[in-house]
Amino acid sequence: MVIDPSTTKYLIKAKIKADGIIEKSDVVGAIFGQTEGLLGDELDLRELQRSARVGRIEVELDSKNGKSDGVLTLPTSLDKVETVILAAAFESIDRVGPCKATIHVEEVEDVRVSRRKQVIERAKALLNDVMEKSKTDSESIAENVRQAVQVEEITSYGHDHCPAGPNINDSDAIVIVEGRRDVLNLLKYGIKNVIAVGGTNVPRTVVDLSKEKITTVFVDGDRGGELILRELLQVADVDFIARAPQTREVEEIPQKLIMKSLKNKIPREQYMDMYNIKIEGKDGEDKRLENGEKQQQKMKKEFFPKKKEQQQPRKEEDEENDVVEEPVITTEKQKNYETILNEISGSLKAVLLDENGKEIRTIPVRELTDEIKKGDNVSAVVFDGIVTQRLLDIANNKNVKEIVGIKLGNVVKMPKAVKVLTKNDFQ
Repeated sequence: MVIDPSTTKYLIKAKIKADGIIEKSDVVGAIFGQTEGLLGDELDLRELQRSARVGRIEVELDSKNGKSDGVLTLPTSLDKVETVILAAAFESIDRVGPCKATIHVEEVEDVRVSRRKQVIERAKALLNDVMEKSKTDSESIAENVRQAVQVEEITSYGHDHCPAGPNINDSDAIVIVEGRRDVLNLLKYGIKNVIAVGGTNVPRTVVDLSKEKITTVFVDGDRGGELILRELLQVADVDFIARAPQTREVEEIPQKLIMKSLKNKIPREQYMDMYNIKIEGKDGEDKRLENGEKQQQKMKKEFFPKKKEQQQPRKEEDEENDVVEEPVITTEKQKNYETILNEISGSLKAVLLDENGKEIRTIPVRELTDEIKKGDNVSAVVFDGIVTQRLLDIANNKNVKEIVGIKLGNVVKMPKAVKVLTKNDFQ
């Protein structure tokens, strides 16, 4: 039904039922015939149609089993009172054609309210479109500016012209990534001490830098990232390893995942031990292992002194001049450490203990250094991992007395205040 918007204020909607088969013309004729003279000249339906104050009567009928029912609608430009009077007049009709019939008005709809709702809904949709476009334009401008800044910040470093951030020379630490796009993505989030290797053939520039600075390798979580990582472990002096989430690439992960991956970086020795990676033929590797064994031998002497009957006799004057120290770790403590170490073996967990040997909490190994930094009452740590120089330095600063791990890593300087035990010491 087409309604003239210039003449319509209200819409009368009614249902009709008849006890026989009727047609549209029967319904229209009954309405005009049975309301004629009922409401006076002012509301005579024919006169109202001539003056365009009411529209055309629309009727839809359906006949089944010898009976008919349907709906009828009538648009009007009358006022509210006149419209409802006209609607009530429809219900006075009791016969259509030769059949008994009833008409029931279901609703007198204010068309302007409906239009107003349509206007509001459409306005909302248009506003959303405008806001979305404005937002997209703003983001595009910001992204364009950001990308332009990134391109300006990225440099070619060294003789091999490696893509790098502007802070490579000024920073004490560097992050090694795979390619130029990885560098751009890290620059996007303010990480400027980053350099790319550009593939599995690691440039000499990157190898030399790794020897001078604290080096974190940050590679993709796929097979390609693993291959590049293995080559870097062979030719470069890597300190920490970070991986993007599995199957994800550094160049496409968002800021949250980048920061999370770098925060959860793992020391080189611990990573190699976790994934059973063995590097052969790497210069300096045998030396590191040798240094580690020497440190372990030194600690064994320190923690497990010879029995008195095996020690050489000492002169009385020597005994008077020397201060006899009690063993730092008692047998009871050693047994407790060994029990804990066996319980957490293979779990990559760490147990923090207070000065009385009571457990404070159990945490993942990757959170160990951060937890020691935050805590003030940690006296001993037993963990399923490798004792590294960084861990010892942090433990020394936080007055941790004892560290118990699986084995000793590449430790150059052993703090005097921190005592270290490894799994071999309990065998």
